[in-house]
Amino acid sequence: MERVSRSAWLTLAVVSVAVFMVAMELTIIALALPKIREALAGTTPAALSWVVNAYSIVVAALLLLSGWLADRYGRKRVFRTGLALFALGSVAAGASTSIEMLIAARALQAVGGSMQYPAGLALLLDAFPRSRHQTAIGTWGAVGGLAAAVGPALGAVLIEAFGWRAVFYVNVPVALAALVIGARVLPESTLPPARVRSANGPLGPKGKVPAARVDLIGVPLASVGVGAIILGIVQGETWGWASAATVACFAAGALLVAAFAWRSRRHPAPLFDLQLLRIRSFMLGNLGSLFFAIGFFALLVPLPSFIQEVWGWSALETGLAYSAGPLVSFLVAPQAGRLADRIGNAPLLTAGSACGMAGLLWLVLTISTDPSLARLLVATVLVGVSAGTGFSQLVGAALRDIPPERYAMATAGRTTFFQLSVAFAIAVAFAMIGRPDGAAAQLAAYNTVWMVCAGGYLCNFVLFTFIYPRHRFQPVDSKP
Repeated sequence: MERVSRSAWLTLAVVSVAVFMVAMELTIIALALPKIREALAGTTPAALSWVVNAYSIVVAALLLLSGWLADRYGRKRVFRTGLALFALGSVAAGASTSIEMLIAARALQAVGGSMQYPAGLALLLDAFPRSRHQTAIGTWGAVGGLAAAVGPALGAVLIEAFGWRAVFYVNVPVALAALVIGARVLPESTLPPARVRSANGPLGPKGKVPAARVDLIGVPLASVGVGAIILGIVQGETWGWASAATVACFAAGALLVAAFAWRSRRHPAPLFDLQLLRIRSFMLGNLGSLFFAIGFFALLVPLPSFIQEVWGWSALETGLAYSAGPLVSFLVAPQAGRLADRIGNAPLLTAGSACGMAGLLWLVLTISTDPSLARLLVATVLVGVSAGTGFSQLVGAALRDIPPERYAMATAGRTTFFQLSVAFAIAVAFAMIGRPDGAAAQLAAYNTVWMVCAGGYLCNFVLFTFIYPRHRFQPVDSKP
């Protein structure tokens, strides 16, 4: 197994700090929403939802552009720019005097977040030898799991001690530290001159052409198209799934994404190289992300509502009880990464899917309207194992056969699809739950959702047991 340089470990540290900051922000923002509504006059429930939705929509809309920019103009440059914008957005969010200002600040945070993710992961993959990629991705994913574990408790402490603005201000010193250290230790990497891709095989170079500028038509087609689909998903329950606004979002989004695909086939430097879709491991890894989103996120988001509404637990009690799963994920992910370097991603994803199914079936069979921490812990620990072998291993499975010069682009494409999958899974879960009357009706609705989640894990089990290619990747020489 190849030796990992000191520079690679430093790159992992800086990129992990950034992902910890962003992941923790996502886990604690929900705790701050009630206080934000009290503090900012005239805040309606619909406006409050946009504190979350604005971030999701902008991130999904800009990921492809960020990946292209990172590959083309420098991953370090784009990563550090993203850190700076995220810090600036955090300052603006903490200083907000109106809900409109806060939503705009969250959108600015999202611009920074969309730049950090593809550029950071591309820096990480470029720094580590291919034989150690799974170790790097596993450790990086574990940091996100740690953030999810400590986020609810830390968020509750910050809000109680310093108020809701602290959940935004806490990002600033972290981002500044990563900016300063990153300037010294991160290597720069860019895409070599654009290549014309052969139609005879995935990403096979046919010849070189001068580096092209960004596709100024493809950018709005992709950004607005993906943004419209996400908007329709997150607002579907509020507007009505058959309402004119929701249908218009889906129709416009589908047309724009189709136009983007048509444009990408003809542009010399597309925002997303459609040849990537011919790589079987990339396609199946992304399909696995959809099944995982149905299994994990359709459980993750609604379950706290069940605990608080049916069991009557406080937000702090819920957060502390819920932290066991992310903590298990944090412990499992690095070990899974090291093991994946030896046996591949598929066996770990198969085992993780089995654990996820077991956890959800345990919920269906044992959880009642009477509170039980012990029964909850069994389920969250099993699902935590599935997350520890899921998040980072799905990234590794999708990116396994990607040439180095396409790391950021492939990461951006994969993350865009994952964002859509998560939004879809959460929307479906809440639509299935509806507004049941009484604890027994609520339990029945949640049981139905948990069975659907188990079905998502079952699909992943089948996918990575029987369909995903098991061969080890042989690097393609991308040099002329």
